[in-house]
Amino acid sequence: MTKVGGRSSQPLTRGLTYNRVVVDELTEQDADRLFHALADATRRDILHRCVRGEPSVSRLADIYPMSFAAVQKHVAVLERAGLVTKERRGREQRVRTDGDALGRARRVVDELETAWRGRVDRMADLLAQVPREGAGR
Repeated sequence: MTKVGGRSSQPLTRGLTYNRVVVDELTEQDADRLFHALADATRRDILHRCVRGEPSVSRLADIYPMSFAAVQKHVAVLERAGLVTKERRGREQRVRTDGDALGRARRVVDELETAWRGRVDRMADLLAQVPREGAGR
């Protein structure tokens, strides 16, 4: 476990070992990038469009009321988060989604949900042990 920006970079999900290589390990920094990318409505819309097809960056830029450079930056954020990849086809750069990345996001959310449900259950158990006023009168 290493410290990154004051926080640990310990994996949030447990990796699978395949041929002595850990696969599917997601650090806190990876999770931050992932959720930062998903936090913006334009990036989520770009992601939805890429799930339905492989639009070019130019085509995406035509859709949104912003500059080509701004759309490129949104795609770059999605790419850094591992949600999309760009592939050059001739003069165009096509953008496609990485379905595995969405699965990783779901696993992180599932792990957080499990942790919080466990905490709530432990609090409920503790509260059940506290004697209530007026009980036994």
